[in-house]
Amino acid sequence: MNIGFDLDKIFINFPPLVSSGIIDLFYKGNIKNELKYRFPSKAEQIIRIFSHYPLFRPPITQNLDYVKNLALRNKNRHYLISSRFNFLKKRTDDLIKRYNFDKIFNAMYFNYENKQPHLFKNEIIKKLSLNKFIDDDLQLLEYLTDKNPKTKFFWLNNEISKPLRKNLFAIRDISEMFTPLGRV
Repeated sequence: MNIGFDLDKIFINFPPLVSSGIIDLFYKGNIKNELKYRFPSKAEQIIRIFSHYPLFRPPITQNLDYVKNLALRNKNRHYLISSRFNFLKKRTDDLIKRYNFDKIFNAMYFNYENKQPHLFKNEIIKKLSLNKFIDDDLQLLEYLTDKNPKTKFFWLNNEISKPLRKNLFAIRDISEMFTPLGRV
């Protein structure tokens, strides 16, 4: 089985005291009913590079530990797929080394060509023929479910665990990808 994981809010947390809503405000465009992500201005890039310093982006240890153990226990192929833009490459490379992601994942894919994140992830999901993919961005996942009907998608959130669509499931814990909910 081929399993894909997003990076931010799956393995690396947002800065303390900064809500997801604020991140979305700066990250996503304001076009109604259309999925579009903003590429930040130079000033915003400097702020985001600073905000991605490891001190401000703590690991989500329980998820990291779970996937490390999963990688040791089974024959599945695990992929890290992040839509981080190129200006964050140095910070991302530092994270890979710090948390030994290269020892956990069979391969890692980053959006260093600065494509729209939903288009980048769709391209990689198709290329890898993923069976499962987990992300924290519900709007992005809703887009991907329509484009990849054979892939099971999981929205990691802190509130609900239930099926949302035929191939989209809300989960509160990463392990729920392998429970009866994730096997539907």
